[in-house]
Amino acid sequence: MKKISITLEDLFNLPTARIYNPDFFKNLHSVSIDTRTMKKGSLYIAIKGEKFDGHNFIADAVHKGVGAVVINQRSLGNFDKVDLPIITVADTKKSLGELAKIWRSKLNAKVIALTGSNGKTTTKEILISLLSEKYKVIGTKANNNNDIGVPLTIFDADSKTDMLVLELGTNHFGEIAYTAEIAQPDIALITNIGESHLEFLTNFEGVLTEKKALYSVTNKRNGTILINADDPRLNSLKKEYKASSSFGLKKNATVTGKILSVDSIGKTKLSISYAGKKKEFRLPLYGESNAKNFLAASAIALSCGLSLSEIERGLKKINAVKQRLDVAEFKKMILIDDTYNANPLSMRASIELLHTINKYSRKIALLGDMFELGKEASQLHKELAEYLVKNKINEVYLTGDLMKSLYGELKKTVIKVKYFKERNKLAEYLNTTNIMNCVVLVKGSRGMKMEEFVTIIKGMQSK
Repeated sequence: MKKISITLEDLFNLPTARIYNPDFFKNLHSVSIDTRTMKKGSLYIAIKGEKFDGHNFIADAVHKGVGAVVINQRSLGNFDKVDLPIITVADTKKSLGELAKIWRSKLNAKVIALTGSNGKTTTKEILISLLSEKYKVIGTKANNNNDIGVPLTIFDADSKTDMLVLELGTNHFGEIAYTAEIAQPDIALITNIGESHLEFLTNFEGVLTEKKALYSVTNKRNGTILINADDPRLNSLKKEYKASSSFGLKKNATVTGKILSVDSIGKTKLSISYAGKKKEFRLPLYGESNAKNFLAASAIALSCGLSLSEIERGLKKINAVKQRLDVAEFKKMILIDDTYNANPLSMRASIELLHTINKYSRKIALLGDMFELGKEASQLHKELAEYLVKNKINEVYLTGDLMKSLYGELKKTVIKVKYFKERNKLAEYLNTTNIMNCVVLVKGSRGMKMEEFVTIIKGMQSK
C-alpha cells in the first residue's frame, strides 16, 4: 500500500508559503514538531509555544536528518546556511493545521470526532477499545485535543489506518470550528452540554454554540451525526441535521440503553438495544455517567459496522481512565480518584457515584475549586450543597478560594463540613483522621492538583 506523503505541491498550496532550495526536496512521509521523537526524513515544523520555541532546535533537526523545515517568515535570516528545503510561512502553528487537513484528505480512514462538556476522553478510550476489535485504529493520546494535538494525531494515521478517533477540546469560541475544519469528520458526537468553561463561553447557549460547530462541519460533508437524546439541548438538534442517529437511556432513540443493576462498588449492568437486537453488558467501569459513556461509544461503534457481540468482546479490553472516576478498593476503604478536572456536571456525576457505592455507609467528599466558571462561579459552587445533601454524603472537606461559597451553604445542613484555607492543613488532617470503613471521593479542577491528596490517602493504606 502506497505511503501517504507531503509533496512539494502540498507545500506550495499553503497560503503564505515561500519555498527555498526546492530542488533538494523529496516527498516526506512524516511530520514532527519535536526533534526528540522525530523520524529521519521528516518535515519539521518549528512551533513557538509557551515554554519552548521550535526554531531553537533547527540545528538539532538538521543533525538528525530532517527532510525539510517549516519556519516563520521573520526567522529566515537565522537559517540561511541550512542546506535543505526551507518553507517560510506567516504562522507555523496555522500551517501545521493546514498540512494536517491535506494529510487527512489523503487518508482512507473513517474519521470520528468527539467533543462535549463531560466524558469525551473516557468515551474516546472506550470507543478505541471497541473499534480495535475489528479495525486498525489511531486515536487521540491522553488529552492531546487542541489546535496542536488534533493535527499531530491526524499525522499519526497512515494508509493502513481504518478508523481515526479524534477528541476535540475547547475553552474559547472558535476552537471547535477550527479543529473540526481540519479533521473533516465522517462521524461526529457531542457527549453532553454542561456548565464548562463559562468564563469564556458565557452560558449554556454559548457552550452549545461552540460545541455545535462540530456538527456543522460534519453536516457539510454529509457525515453521520450522533445525538444524545437524553440531553434536551442536543436532542433539540435532531431536526436540524438529517443524517443523524441517536442514543439514550431515557428516550426513544436509534440505540437505547437501560441500566439493569449497580453492584456494591458502583459497577453497572447495562442492556443495549439496536435494530431489533438486544444484549446485556457488565461494565468494568463505575457509575451511571460511565454507563452513558459506554452507550455513546457503542452507538458510534454500531454505526461503524460492529455487532453487539463484537462490542461485547471489545468491552474486555476497557480499563478505567486514570484520574477519571478511577475507583480503587482497599482493605477497609474505597477511593474514587476523579482529580483530572472538574465542572458542575462532572462534580454531580462523581457525587452520585459516591452515593451509589454502598459497600460502606460512611461517605466523604474531598473537594477543590472548579475553575473557568466566570461570574457564575460562586453560585455554581453553592449549588453543590443541595446535591451533596440529596446524595446523603456524611462529611465534606473543602479547599480553595471558591469552595468558601460551598462551605457557607453546607454549614446550614446536617453534613459535617471542614474548610482548609491552607493545603498543608488539609494534608495534616487527613494524616491524623480515621478514614477507614468509608468511601472517599477526591475531585477538583486540574489547577487544584487534588491528586496530591489521593497520594496521601493511598499512602495511608500501606501503613
